[in-house]
Amino acid sequence: MDFVVVTNDDLPEALFPALQAMHVRIAMLDSWCATQLEGSYIPQNALRHYDPAHALHLHIDRGRDDRLQRMQIEDVRLSRAWWGGWVLLRAALREKGVTLAGPTTETLIDPVSPDDLKKATLAIMQGWVTPLLEKPAELANCGYQSYTVLTICHMLYTLEFGNIASKPVAARWAQEALGELWITLIERAWAGRHHPEEKAQPIDVNGTLDFIRYAVKYCQRLATDEYKRN
Repeated sequence: MDFVVVTNDDLPEALFPALQAMHVRIAMLDSWCATQLEGSYIPQNALRHYDPAHALHLHIDRGRDDRLQRMQIEDVRLSRAWWGGWVLLRAALREKGVTLAGPTTETLIDPVSPDDLKKATLAIMQGWVTPLLEKPAELANCGYQSYTVLTICHMLYTLEFGNIASKPVAARWAQEALGELWITLIERAWAGRHHPEEKAQPIDVNGTLDFIRYAVKYCQRLATDEYKRN
């Protein structure tokens, strides 16, 4: 999630065309990240805690042709259509979000426990990461391939420590803690995110698939260790 605009209430339909036009103009800017923004316009009460009965809000995903639309919170791309992603997004916003205007995120979002963070991360691992092994074509471009690698670093950090880190911090930790095998893959992913529309190299696609397999085993090991402690 790159941005969240917190509103008092649901935005009126009359405002939608102007917001849509603004996002079209942003996508045309001469910047690699102009087409990589994703974010939402969410009322205060919906941001504080998840309510499935009040979860339809304006959202835009990454991509040159993507447009602002009303979507269920749990359907945004990062969350991959389940509760876990929204838990992590709220925690990231509360703990790491940068306030550009208005009240701080700590006053708008309730705390998320380490246990809930770990449960949410495991849910995403099972619901999004593992199925990518059967859909390697989704990793064909640098944008999604690098996003996958860096997000896995993010997730493994959360599973290890029970908190949220920035992508640079999680990537550095992964390079230092997970072994030499992944150092180059993570470095190339960090560079690849600046060229999202280029085709990913076969070595990076295959490396990402191997990283996914490693992450699945990592989760299994953590679950086994937790079971033994209990």
